[in-house]
Amino acid sequence: MSDAPHPPSVYPTLEQPSRLASSRWRGLLTSLFTLLLVGCVETPNFTELDHRADILAKSGGLIRGQVQTDNFVLTSFYRITRPDLPLTVYIEGDGFAWRTRSQPSMNPTPRKPQGLELASVDPAPNRVYLARPCQFTLMAANPRCEVGYWTSKRFAEDVVVAMDQAVSQYARQVPGQPINLVGYSGGAAIAVLIAARRHDVATLRSVAGNLDTAEVNRLHRVTPMPESLNAIDVASQISTLPQIHYYGSEDRIVPSTIAQRFARATGGRCTQVRAVPGMSHESDWARLWPELLAESARCLKSPEHDR
Repeated sequence: MSDAPHPPSVYPTLEQPSRLASSRWRGLLTSLFTLLLVGCVETPNFTELDHRADILAKSGGLIRGQVQTDNFVLTSFYRITRPDLPLTVYIEGDGFAWRTRSQPSMNPTPRKPQGLELASVDPAPNRVYLARPCQFTLMAANPRCEVGYWTSKRFAEDVVVAMDQAVSQYARQVPGQPINLVGYSGGAAIAVLIAARRHDVATLRSVAGNLDTAEVNRLHRVTPMPESLNAIDVASQISTLPQIHYYGSEDRIVPSTIAQRFARATGGRCTQVRAVPGMSHESDWARLWPELLAESARCLKSPEHDR
């Protein structure tokens, strides 16, 4: 599970050592085998994943870029051909955060970059995909990258600041134009937190969005993240922002109750929640995205307006 908001529950199995081995050697062999297994099977090949991302981005007419922020160098893929039109910004999910339930990965670059897949099939002339801190970027370029930034601190204040700064840098290429934010999974939380501190966001969309990290962690009985911000805590600040939150009917990672809780927290008038039948958390959302994207994000008329 490459983008689960919590560690997966699958552990690697170990081949039993010879019965002739002493208990000491048995322990050493087991430890060595574990390291080999994790290194060869669990850890993704960064170069290969990076190459796949380039091919995927090229299929959607996107080119690679890097954004220097105060705390991180962020990888992006973008296409801006009409500075007189709005900009749509896609934010990636949490990526390959955990190798096992108790062991974080050494690199959070996603094996299946759903956010990039969505951006690649969007026909809009102005699109930007933003990877999360430490994804698709060499660690040498990011001296601040450490495991916490894709585990307990993945929604920390300095992460949100960096992502917001990246949005601002691309917004300057379409001066005065509104921004449409799209977030996948944990990227939806980042999108909400960014929207709450900007005045140029026109719409917000989430796909399988982790919009209440505390509740998701509670449901899965995993450790809370006190160093991270929670999107639902700022829901009231974007109550007048047109937004649509899509969830899969088969999603067992971020269930329907999360989007529904978030909608209630915003007040509901500008928030739409949509179930997508047959879809799980890591289904092929890009296949349906052009159709889903065609739906207008809008606010319902207030009771006062109807009188």
